[in-house]
Amino acid sequence: MAIKTYRPYTPSRRGTAVIDYRKLLSGDKPEKSLLEVKQKRGGRNHQGRLTVRSRGGGSRQHYRLVDFGRKREGAAATVKSLQYDPNRSAFIALVQYPDGQLSYIIAPEGLKVGATVTSGAGVEIRLGNTLVLDRIPDGTLIHNIELLPGQKAKLVRAAGTAAQLMAKEGKDAIIRLPSGEMRRVPRMCRATIGQVSNVDHDNVKLGKAGSTRHIGRRSHTRGTVMNPVDHPHGGGEGKTNSGRPPTSATGVKSKGFRTRPKSKSKKHLVKDRRVK
Repeated sequence: MAIKTYRPYTPSRRGTAVIDYRKLLSGDKPEKSLLEVKQKRGGRNHQGRLTVRSRGGGSRQHYRLVDFGRKREGAAATVKSLQYDPNRSAFIALVQYPDGQLSYIIAPEGLKVGATVTSGAGVEIRLGNTLVLDRIPDGTLIHNIELLPGQKAKLVRAAGTAAQLMAKEGKDAIIRLPSGEMRRVPRMCRATIGQVSNVDHDNVKLGKAGSTRHIGRRSHTRGTVMNPVDHPHGGGEGKTNSGRPPTSATGVKSKGFRTRPKSKSKKHLVKDRRVK
C-alpha cells in the first residue's frame, strides 16, 4: 500500500505521511451482518475508575467480526473486497463462500479482489490459504498462527508481520517470530500462507495532535513535569532525573524490567528474542 505525503502548507502537514486508502480499490461499505457495536470505555474499568491514562474520545467505531479460525475446510471463498478495519493495523478481506456466506479474514499482502482462498489439511500452498503446519514446507512465510490446535489464530496478526517456519521436530514445528524469538508450536496448529497486509504501517506519521485524538488517544503528560504526589519522577528544582529508576505512575519499573508472566512457560522457547 502506498504512502501519501503532503506539502507543508501548515506546520502540522510538514512531514505527515499516511496510508493512501484509495489504493484499496474497494469503496465498499462494511458488511452489516459482520458488525458489532463497540462501546468506548475511556480507559476506565467496570467500576468507572481510571486504570489507563491518556485514553478517551475518538471517532465512533464498529467492531468487525474477523474469522481467525478458518474452519470451513475445502470451500473456496472468493475475495469480494479489501477493506480498512479501525480495530487493527492490517487490512481485512471480505470473502464469500459458494453457499453465499460472507466472512472477514485478515488480508495477506498481495491478495487481490477476485482471488480465491481455501482452508484445509491438503490445500495448495498459495497466498491466503490456511492449513496445518505439518503440511507447510520449511522456510515458508506464514501468519495467523494458532498456539493450540483449534484455538484460532493468536500469533502474527499485525500489519506487515510474518513468521517463518524453520523446521519440524517430533510433534512440534519450530517457528521464527517477527521479534526474532524461535518457538515450538504443535504441528497440527493452523497457519495462513503469506505476510500480513499494510506493510507501510510503520512509516505512518500522523503529524498533529488532532489525528491522534481521532484514534482515541489523549495528550500524555510526562512524569518529570508533575509534582511528587502525582508521579515518582515529579518534583525537584528545574529538570531532574528524580534520582530513581524510570517507573510508571504506579511505581512499576519501565526499563529493564521483565514483564513476561511466569505463567507463560519457557519450555516452548527455542531461542529468546533478547539473545542476538
